[in-house]
Amino acid sequence: MTGANQGIGAATARALAARGVAVLCTYLRPPAPGEGDAADPYHAARSIDGEEVAARIRRAGGRAEAFEADLGDPAVPGRLFDLAEDRLGPVDILVNNASGWIQDTFTPDPADRFDRPLRPVTAQTWSRQFAVDAMAPALLIGELARRHRARGADWGRIVGLTSGGELGFPGEVSYGAAKAAQTDYTLSAAAELASLGITANVVQPPVTDTGWVTDEVRRFVASSATHFHVADPDEVAKTIVFLASDEAALITGNVITLR
Repeated sequence: MTGANQGIGAATARALAARGVAVLCTYLRPPAPGEGDAADPYHAARSIDGEEVAARIRRAGGRAEAFEADLGDPAVPGRLFDLAEDRLGPVDILVNNASGWIQDTFTPDPADRFDRPLRPVTAQTWSRQFAVDAMAPALLIGELARRHRARGADWGRIVGLTSGGELGFPGEVSYGAAKAAQTDYTLSAAAELASLGITANVVQPPVTDTGWVTDEVRRFVASSATHFHVADPDEVAKTIVFLASDEAALITGNVITLR
């Protein structure tokens, strides 16, 4: 479970553990704000230590380990699988939830409609976004498939997280493009790995309150013709857990939009 220290990731880790799944909670805390920069609520939420999530699971009687790692390092996916196998056993479920979210744009505007600062697209914004949101999921899927095949396993689940953006993602252009790449990798996995008993699906959550939702965002959702609901992370986790269950055996190769 990547990005498991807060929000949808933490909620999903807890929900999986409640169903008897041993969970490796991987995460990466962002750098501390620079001098003079305000620590906004979203930054604070992303700065939670993943060990807090794992400890809560263990107190409830589940099995969990936490490990902080930068998914932008291509060596990390293999190390995560080694760690999971050593401490928790073979990996059957992969949830690609982490994001290296960077808000970049082609416009000269200094901020978006919610007053969040924008930066221009650069090689640095592109490479960071794609390393975490596209490369890492691809390598993690590859590790799951290789190890699954090597041990002769016949059951597996892959769930990715996207934010949609079929017509692009204005104001977060690299984020949208990287999520589109992850979606494509996941749908390819659904076709290529079906013979191994692995299903692969993508969940597009609604606007979800993971620490960044303000009153202005809630007003936007209330007035929108396409956004119906501000969700709680636990609500989204229920769908992810279902897709990782036996009951979802016939659901694969889908982008499931929650509203």
